[in-house]
Amino acid sequence: MGARRITEPGRDAKLPPCVTCHHSEAGFCAAAFRSTAADPQQNRGQQEFTVVPARKQIVTQHSSSDQVFVLCAGWAFRYVQRADGARQIERFLIPGDLFSSISIFEDASHFSAKALTDVQICGFPRSEIREKCFADRGFHAVVAQSCVVDGRDAAKLIAVLGRSSAEQRIAYLFLHLTERIAARHVVRDRRYPLPLRHQHIADAVGLTTVHVSRVLSVFRERGILTLSGGVLEVLDLRALEVIGLR
Repeated sequence: MGARRITEPGRDAKLPPCVTCHHSEAGFCAAAFRSTAADPQQNRGQQEFTVVPARKQIVTQHSSSDQVFVLCAGWAFRYVQRADGARQIERFLIPGDLFSSISIFEDASHFSAKALTDVQICGFPRSEIREKCFADRGFHAVVAQSCVVDGRDAAKLIAVLGRSSAEQRIAYLFLHLTERIAARHVVRDRRYPLPLRHQHIADAVGLTTVHVSRVLSVFRERGILTLSGGVLEVLDLRALEVIGLR
């Protein structure tokens, strides 16, 4: 998959990247690293860290792996590919995201994943994650919440794709992503890192790239938002929320 391993478990004397990563203090990573031992770092370093270049495949649908992946840095996306080659992006992955909560319980992947930018990923042994899930109530609750979020977001996306106009679909996607970004980063002047090409937006909301380009032009002309150079600037949040039915 064009990947380069940067840490071999138990062999690298340097601190693993997650020791200095603020995403390891919340959500799945924090629960996975939780320890009752005197040294809270003793569980760290048991996972593997890998660098994957932009546009390279990370996970292939129906393939098997003994690891559960978390995105540490960069952007990626999870998708399914139909037999005719059409691609549906299910979720854009940002730092701190578990690729899929279902992957904790299934050896064969129900999705594919690809690097949108250069990314760094962390692989946890599935057997250890499963064991911890059933032995640790706190960790079990975190995994359950991840399953709930995945299911809720999937249900909302289905409703949007089935019942919304092109403008509503794109507005919903941008609102969903900006909320997730703002929850993990300091955002100034409503400018959000959003390294998406028109094709990625089209594959996420079921439109053509021509239609996406047309809608973005309309949003720009109305003074609602601009998307340029990998940065989304929201100029009129209320207008975007009205379109996105928030």
